[in-house]
Amino acid sequence: MTREEPRWVPRLVIEAVHLDQIREHGGLIGIRDENALEAALARPRQRWTYEPESDLARLAAAYAFGICTAHLLRDGNKRISFLAAVIFLGLNGFDVVAPEDEVVGRMVALAAGELDEQGVADWLRGRIKPRSVD
Repeated sequence: MTREEPRWVPRLVIEAVHLDQIREHGGLIGIRDENALEAALARPRQRWTYEPESDLARLAAAYAFGICTAHLLRDGNKRISFLAAVIFLGLNGFDVVAPEDEVVGRMVALAAGELDEQGVADWLRGRIKPRSVD
């Protein structure tokens, strides 16, 4: 039985979202570490390839963890890490339903090393819903 490959978040989308978020909320524009960005974007694909039991929440968490913990952007790493996970899930038919203060708390905990990738995946599993087709 073959699995259907998820739709991945392109680098250009991450760069565009970063620019948009910095313009809206302030901060420094730019990528601090190109190699770290490439590694963060490859992380979910590696999980999908080498850990076939990985579900979409785990893959979304890989985006969040890879971006947030590498501090690869000059500013906005926590915001972009969460948005990368949301975009990935959206591309694959799911929405994240969580209050803003909870999201902020989880991303701050992730950045501080108080929450790991599996913890993010577990948290997301309880907050993703299939996207409704209107």
